Amino acid sequence: MSNRYWSPLVHRLTPYVPGEQPKLPHLIKLNTNENPYGPSLKVLEAIQAELSDALRLYPDPNVERLKQAIADYYRITPAQVFVGNGSDEVLAFVFQGLFQHPAPLLFPDITYSFYPVYCGLYSIDYQTVPLAEDFTLRVADYQQPNGGIIFANPNAPTGCLLPLDDLEWLLSHHSDSAVVVDEAYIDFGGETAIALVDRYPNLLVVQTLSKSRSLAGLRVGFAVGHPELIEALERVKNSFNSYPLDRLAIAGAIAAFDDRDHFEQTCQTVIASRETVRAGLRELGFKVLPSAANFLFAHHPRYDAGELAGALRQKSIIVRHFRQPRIEHFLRITVGHPEQNAALLAALSEILESRGWSA
Repeated sequence: MSNRYWSPLVHRLTPYVPGEQPKLPHLIKLNTNENPYGPSLKVLEAIQAELSDALRLYPDPNVERLKQAIADYYRITPAQVFVGNGSDEVLAFVFQGLFQHPAPLLFPDITYSFYPVYCGLYSIDYQTVPLAEDFTLRVADYQQPNGGIIFANPNAPTGCLLPLDDLEWLLSHHSDSAVVVDEAYIDFGGETAIALVDRYPNLLVVQTLSKSRSLAGLRVGFAVGHPELIEALERVKNSFNSYPLDRLAIAGAIAAFDDRDHFEQTCQTVIASRETVRAGLRELGFKVLPSAANFLFAHHPRYDAGELAGALRQKSIIVRHFRQPRIEHFLRITVGHPEQNAALLAALSEILESRGWSA
């Protein structure tokens, strides 16, 4: 489809395709990595308290209270914090502010599929670096000229985690490049790289409240790094939209950081459920990659992943299938609450048995 009023840029774009959000009754939705548990009650109370005549006023353009809450949580300074409308917006500003260089941006061949979309939108040259055969990231493969490096950790859609020691090697060997670590899923089994930002001025860590803090519908993301990197993002943001977060989002996000008990309990519950699902999938003959995220990446050596996804859909269960080289045989399965997980495993067992599989 095209239109004569479109700019040449629009004609060239290949937009990101988000996970499906179908409106089906009694659906078990395990395709978009949303948290199966709701946000803290403190978040809901804070949002409710913000519903007042004050909504006629603009929110704080500098989001100072939320930056302070994030800084207090991670024991850094507010000058090291940038806040945006979801981590996708934060990443958009990162691509504009840190990656528009003559040398190509480097990122894995299998990773968050928004990265090449941003490169197309902002005319950034990039080069993908193949993951190892086991889908882990080999930092030595990035020893080449570049205009920046970005990767998700844990990676998406694989769930594999890069240890901080390997990240430090990468940072020390690329001191002239910005290295951005996208930690959307870090709270489900990894150690955040935020502890390294004071030692490496080229490191920027991006996180979201969508996953571990159950606030995908509120749209809050943030970045942590050296104040000079943060200043670059602020300059881009204030050349685009000075008010990316509304009053409700700010109030809810502050409350989310305040309720540490709810956050930690939710993460541990999801992690325990993930291991239960992993064991169940392996009993059904699936090969499952190690995951430090709230999802699992699995394939069955005897059956087509697309067909399995279609059969699950017939049972009102949806998972994510990527028709992409190297991973077309895999399903990405979000960890749900125990009843959803049990229904998934039961459905897969029925599907496999109907195709002649036996343990």
